[in-house]
Amino acid sequence: MYAWIWHRFPGGTWSKLTFSLVLVAAVGSLLWYVIFPWATPLLPFDDVQVEAGTGEPGSDTVVPGDEGPDELPYSTTSNQPSPSPRR
Repeated sequence: MYAWIWHRFPGGTWSKLTFSLVLVAAVGSLLWYVIFPWATPLLPFDDVQVEAGTGEPGSDTVVPGDEGPDELPYSTTSNQPSPSPRR
């Protein structure tokens, strides 16, 4: 297909290269400004559903409102080891 397009462009190598770059820019602009905005509402990227758990011990899910107003639902020290006495 690319060879067919290359042979259909008029002129020498530099004009064919220029026509090729213009064609790539035109197709990219068409995709970026027309096709992608049209297809975005049809794609499920923003369709996220989170199920609320039971809040029982050992459960991986946290029910909103059970952790208190200022309490974080995860540990902030689990990935931070205690400082060693040598430092």
